[in-house]
Amino acid sequence: MGVSHISNRSEQQSGRWSRRGVLAVLGAVPAAALTGCGAASADAAEQAGGTTATVAPATVGTPTARAAAPRKPVVTASPADGAKKASFTSPVEVTVTDGTLASVTVTGNDGSTLDGVFDDARTRWTSTRNPYSGVKYTVTAQAEGTEAQTSTFTTKAPGATFVGSFTPEKGSTSGVGMPVSITFSHPVSDKAAVEKAITVTADPAVEVVGHWFGDTRLDFRPETYWAAGTTITLGLRLRDVEGADGVYGIQSKDVTFRIGREQISTVDLAAKEMVVKRDGAILATHPVTGGDADHTTWSGIMVISERLEETRMESSTVGLGDEYDIADVPHAQRLTTSGTFVHGNYWASASVFGQENTSHGCIGLHDAKGGSDSSVPGYAFYDSSMLGDVVIVENSGEGTVDPANGLNGWNLSWAQWKAGSAL
Repeated sequence: MGVSHISNRSEQQSGRWSRRGVLAVLGAVPAAALTGCGAASADAAEQAGGTTATVAPATVGTPTARAAAPRKPVVTASPADGAKKASFTSPVEVTVTDGTLASVTVTGNDGSTLDGVFDDARTRWTSTRNPYSGVKYTVTAQAEGTEAQTSTFTTKAPGATFVGSFTPEKGSTSGVGMPVSITFSHPVSDKAAVEKAITVTADPAVEVVGHWFGDTRLDFRPETYWAAGTTITLGLRLRDVEGADGVYGIQSKDVTFRIGREQISTVDLAAKEMVVKRDGAILATHPVTGGDADHTTWSGIMVISERLEETRMESSTVGLGDEYDIADVPHAQRLTTSGTFVHGNYWASASVFGQENTSHGCIGLHDAKGGSDSSVPGYAFYDSSMLGDVVIVENSGEGTVDPANGLNGWNLSWAQWKAGSAL
């Protein structure tokens, strides 16, 4: 592969480029190295990843006439024409010598386009973002006074990829405590690059900030609970963002969900009572039982992250040996990843609720086995709740829950929360 020199007018007209302008496409090699009168090396063209062509202007007449003849514009694009594994981590550039650029368009075979800007002299055009990976692009460039020229290149595919799984789900309605929580399939080392590629916006507007819990989880929340009726949009622009060395994101999408009414329930385990408030007014008061002295319940602000009409609970799954195994626990709502629930309880005596803390750490409300009786607190509370509702536990005899244990970042002050942002 080398440099082609065409020395007469008929050869110019019959070659790849038009007789009025030349598109010489190269990779990392400067334009000046390939547009002079001397021969360029074969190695330079090979490194450019494609065929490079230059055309010397035709000359006629005496030496004086040849010296006075105007030079024709030479257009150069990077990545190189015909490149099959071009980089997707740098912008596309088009330059011209001995002229000015009239127009440049770059289109991908996936339907995408690359916008760009000219420098003040209109001798260089640079795309405002990098090309996507695994896409074939066509570059169409025209210098003033010449016909448009085209070249093509294909970007390489990333070797390793990651995605972000998000909560809540698209189109869902959640309680005012629901953060936007993203879990990544690969540990993220460049947290700033990943966080910068994610936006969370609210209507009505409020400041929303991200906070990292380790290398695989990023949550977003405002300073205080979301306002009831808020519309929230999560923007993921992770495609080709390098989250770790050689590991790139593949997502580019928007997800919208809503905040419903405000429901905040406060559990006082000294009084053994739950007060449920809906939009600031008391909706219900329920007697409860909490963790006993050997199995105290976490205190602090917790968010309902899972709702199960019925589930099996085994003590062995939370490190408590074989103390219990209940196959049909009704109306269970998860508060922590480690296994704290607020749930219905049909096996304890009704006299326990409101009088004693007897559980292994969960918050229990009297319920009917296998039923949906709105007169019993277990079902009534479950029926009034939704994902993202806030449950605050006080006077439990236990410390504050770890903010990363569930969707419980509200236990951090606003200053602490913002300190966990990579931006």
